[in-house]
Amino acid sequence: MWVTNAGHKPIAAWLLICCVAVFAMVVVGGVTRLTQSGLSMVDWQPIMGVVPPLTDDEWRQAFEDYQQFPEYQKINRYMTLAEFKPIFWLEYSHRILGRTIGLIFLLPLLFFWYTRRIPRRLAPKLVGVFCLGGLQGLLGWYMVQSGLVDEPHVSPYRLTSHLALAVLIYGYMLWLVLDLYARDQRMRPWSVDPPWRLSLFVTMFVGLMIISGGFVAGTKAGFAFNTFPTMNGDWVPQGIWAMQPGWRNLFENLATVQFMHRLIALGLSILVLLLWLSVLLANVSPRVRLAAHGLLAMMVVQLVLGITTLLNVVPVTLAAMHQGGALLVLTMALWVTHGVLREKRTYSL
Repeated sequence: MWVTNAGHKPIAAWLLICCVAVFAMVVVGGVTRLTQSGLSMVDWQPIMGVVPPLTDDEWRQAFEDYQQFPEYQKINRYMTLAEFKPIFWLEYSHRILGRTIGLIFLLPLLFFWYTRRIPRRLAPKLVGVFCLGGLQGLLGWYMVQSGLVDEPHVSPYRLTSHLALAVLIYGYMLWLVLDLYARDQRMRPWSVDPPWRLSLFVTMFVGLMIISGGFVAGTKAGFAFNTFPTMNGDWVPQGIWAMQPGWRNLFENLATVQFMHRLIALGLSILVLLLWLSVLLANVSPRVRLAAHGLLAMMVVQLVLGITTLLNVVPVTLAAMHQGGALLVLTMALWVTHGVLREKRTYSL
């Protein structure tokens, strides 16, 4: 039976809301990238940048600023002001959502701190989350800057780092939520050795899959080899080690990047299936079984989304759903891992 301390409920609910907001941020960021909107705002004003262009003169100035940079000069040379506005609004929405998340996190944090509702062990973790959020803002601008110099594309390394940090923040906050809701859980010992090692490995593999997907997005590898299960007729595409030094192929070669993403997805699918079977065979709680069912189901959905996105040459809607699906797979994996680790500790007590 689960019993949650009433004092922890508001904090858990607040962090859960923050998780939802970060989830939305990742999806909106994906849409921004897919629509090539990320370089439409060519300066970074953390405070004054809250106010968008409001008059015709302000819009013309924003468009003239954009015209000074490579994306307009090399790709959007014939773009009009009317065509500029939609991509500006997308990037503006992305940045405003980031600022909103900062307020959603900071203001309740100050309130809970002032009213002394934050447990002593939780305080440094929450401060750490806030610092990671600030770092994420800096990393986002560092990423955008890479597309404002010579080439009108952001660095895949910086883009993937930006995505990975967002996922880290999301996963860490979700783990804290699971901890808070289970803080005063009273339960009988379930399994002498639940599959906690396998669940940890699966969770790490999900992270690897998301990072791999970041490089697929950063290099636009999804727009190449739009066939399945082969890659334009080849099981192993030609030229996957064409770049020198060899390590660059893993991160910059379109064929290699997509091929590795497919292999990681296949490996993760097998691991998720093994974890699901291990949970069914172990004497674990109904909650862990439910989480394992959810993980398997979400993995199937994610595979279908990935293949459909690829075959349709990366339409924005499907690609955004695929990116959100990756976070849902991570959510299920963390739920399973948290459950089996807790039951392992409970048994040992």
